[in-house]
Formats: sequence, C-alpha cells, structure tokens
Amino acid sequence: MKLSTRNRLPGTITEIVKGEAATKVSLQVGDNHMVALITTESADELGLEVGSQVTALVKATDVMVLTDEGLA
Repeated sequence: MKLSTRNRLPGTITEIVKGEAATKVSLQVGDNHMVALITTESADELGLEVGSQVTALVKATDVMVLTDEGLA
C-alpha cells in the first residue's frame, strides 16, 4: 500500500480501552508514549491487541507546543 503520509512512527500497543463508539489505543513509540483515539469499529476490524506491532500515521494541520512560559 502506498500512502503520502510522511510521519510514520513504528510502535507497540501498550493499552486498549474500548468504549461504545471510540477506542483509546496507547502506543510505545521509541522512548515516547502516544495515544490515538479511533472508532471502536476500526479497532475491531484491525484486530488490535496489546503487544501488537503497528505504525502510527500522523497528519496534523496544527501542532501546539507547551513550555514552562506557556503556549508558543
């Protein structure tokens, strides 16, 4: 499969919290922790499980950075 998304982060699923409509998927990406919120239907279709190796695809129009002085 070809994708235009350049921000591809390989990681491992560390936690899955399923809700009725949305599922929170926690990932360990290198030394960092990332959380994705996806539909529960998508989580089921993908067969996600704790310990699974996945790739997080990140596409954002805005990124905010918080410092000790406040928002930048």
